Amino acid sequence: MTGNPTGPTHARVDQWVWATRLAKTRSLAAKAARAGHITINGERAKPATQVAVGDRITVRIGEVWRDVEVSAIITKRVGAPVAVTCYIDHTPPPPTDAAPPMPRRDRGAGRPTKRERRQLDDFLGRRH
Repeated sequence: MTGNPTGPTHARVDQWVWATRLAKTRSLAAKAARAGHITINGERAKPATQVAVGDRITVRIGEVWRDVEVSAIITKRVGAPVAVTCYIDHTPPPPTDAAPPMPRRDRGAGRPTKRERRQLDDFLGRRH
Protein backbone atom coordinates (compact mmCIF):
# COMPACT_ATOMS: atom_id res chain seq x y z
CA MET A 1 0.00 0.00 0.00
CA THR A 2 1.43 3.34 -0.97
CA GLY A 3 0.37 6.79 0.16
CA ASN A 4 -3.15 7.56 -0.95
CA PRO A 5 -3.19 10.81 -2.97
CA THR A 6 -6.49 11.83 -1.35
CA GLY A 7 -5.40 10.67 2.12
CA PRO A 8 -3.38 12.56 4.71
CA THR A 9 0.24 13.46 3.99
CA HIS A 10 1.22 13.74 7.68
CA ALA A 11 0.09 12.20 10.96
CA ARG A 12 0.97 12.46 14.63
CA VAL A 13 3.65 9.92 15.53
CA ASP A 14 1.69 8.49 18.46
CA GLN A 15 -1.37 8.07 16.25
CA TRP A 16 0.62 6.44 13.42
CA VAL A 17 2.48 4.06 15.75
CA TRP A 18 -0.86 2.98 17.25
CA ALA A 19 -2.63 2.73 13.88
CA THR A 20 0.11 0.48 12.45
CA ARG A 21 -0.09 -1.77 15.53
CA LEU A 22 3.46 -1.09 16.72
CA ALA A 23 1.89 -0.14 20.07
CA LYS A 24 -1.12 -1.78 21.67
CA THR A 25 -2.80 1.50 22.67
CA ARG A 26 -2.44 5.11 21.61
CA SER A 27 -1.77 6.19 25.17
CA LEU A 28 1.08 3.65 25.33
CA ALA A 29 2.50 5.12 22.11
CA ALA A 30 2.22 8.66 23.53
CA LYS A 31 3.87 7.57 26.77
CA ALA A 32 6.74 6.00 24.81
CA ALA A 33 7.20 9.23 22.85
CA ARG A 34 7.21 11.36 26.02
CA ALA A 35 9.81 9.00 27.54
CA GLY A 36 12.08 9.41 24.50
CA HIS A 37 11.55 5.85 23.20
CA ILE A 38 10.42 7.03 19.76
CA THR A 39 12.79 8.72 17.34
CA ILE A 40 12.09 10.06 13.86
CA ASN A 41 15.14 10.19 11.60
CA GLY A 42 17.37 10.02 14.69
CA GLU A 43 15.63 12.88 16.55
CA ARG A 44 13.58 12.34 19.72
CA ALA A 45 9.89 12.79 19.01
CA LYS A 46 7.07 14.19 21.09
CA PRO A 47 3.63 12.58 20.69
CA ALA A 48 2.42 15.36 18.36
CA THR A 49 5.48 15.26 16.08
CA GLN A 50 4.39 14.81 12.47
CA VAL A 51 5.54 11.84 10.39
CA ALA A 52 5.57 11.67 6.60
CA VAL A 53 6.22 8.99 4.02
CA GLY A 54 9.93 8.13 3.95
CA ASP A 55 10.61 8.93 7.61
CA ARG A 56 12.63 6.37 9.56
CA ILE A 57 11.09 5.65 12.97
CA THR A 58 12.66 3.73 15.85
CA VAL A 59 10.18 2.62 18.51
CA ARG A 60 10.79 0.91 21.84
CA ILE A 61 7.70 -0.47 23.56
CA GLY A 62 8.65 -2.45 26.65
CA GLU A 63 11.70 -4.51 25.73
CA VAL A 64 10.86 -4.67 22.01
CA TRP A 65 12.76 -2.41 19.58
CA ARG A 66 11.41 -1.81 16.07
CA ASP A 67 13.09 0.14 13.28
CA VAL A 68 10.63 0.96 10.48
CA GLU A 69 10.36 3.26 7.47
CA VAL A 70 7.00 4.91 6.81
CA SER A 71 5.55 3.85 3.45
CA ALA A 72 1.96 5.04 3.99
CA ILE A 73 0.21 7.43 6.34
CA ILE A 74 -2.81 6.14 8.26
CA THR A 75 -4.56 7.68 11.23
CA LYS A 76 -7.17 5.02 12.00
CA ARG A 77 -6.30 1.60 13.38
CA VAL A 78 -6.53 -1.12 10.75
CA GLY A 79 -6.16 -4.88 10.68
CA ALA A 80 -2.72 -6.42 10.99
CA PRO A 81 -2.45 -7.49 7.30
CA VAL A 82 -3.14 -3.90 6.20
CA ALA A 83 -0.96 -2.36 8.94
CA VAL A 84 2.22 -4.16 7.83
CA THR A 85 1.86 -2.63 4.36
CA CYS A 86 2.18 0.87 5.85
CA TYR A 87 5.83 0.46 6.82
CA ILE A 88 9.03 -1.24 5.75
CA ASP A 89 10.56 -3.14 8.65
CA HIS A 90 14.33 -2.63 9.03
CA THR A 91 14.49 -4.30 12.46
CA PRO A 92 17.47 -6.67 12.62
CA PRO A 93 16.59 -10.30 13.36
CA PRO A 94 16.96 -11.39 16.98
CA PRO A 95 20.33 -12.92 17.89
CA THR A 96 20.50 -16.68 17.46
CA ASP A 97 22.69 -17.17 20.54
CA ALA A 98 19.76 -16.59 22.88
CA ALA A 99 19.85 -17.82 26.47
CA PRO A 100 19.26 -21.53 26.90
CA PRO A 101 15.73 -22.50 27.85
CA MET A 102 14.86 -22.75 31.52
CA PRO A 103 15.04 -26.27 32.90
CA ARG A 104 11.63 -27.77 33.57
CA ARG A 105 10.66 -30.23 36.26
CA ASP A 106 8.49 -33.18 35.46
CA ARG A 107 4.90 -32.66 36.45
CA GLY A 108 4.20 -34.28 39.80
CA ALA A 109 7.88 -34.42 40.75
CA GLY A 110 7.21 -32.27 43.81
CA ARG A 111 9.21 -29.36 45.11
CA PRO A 112 12.90 -29.11 44.28
CA THR A 113 15.29 -30.33 46.93
CA LYS A 114 17.73 -27.97 48.57
CA ARG A 115 20.52 -29.35 46.36
CA GLU A 116 18.43 -28.79 43.21
CA ARG A 117 17.62 -25.22 44.30
CA ARG A 118 21.34 -24.50 44.77
CA GLN A 119 22.10 -25.90 41.32
CA LEU A 120 19.33 -23.78 39.79
CA ASP A 121 20.57 -20.66 41.61
CA ASP A 122 24.12 -21.33 40.37
CA PHE A 123 22.82 -21.80 36.84
CA LEU A 124 20.87 -18.52 36.97
CA GLY A 125 23.75 -16.63 38.60
CA ARG A 126 21.81 -15.80 41.76
CA ARG A 127 24.37 -17.20 44.20
CA HIS A 128 27.65 -15.51 44.97
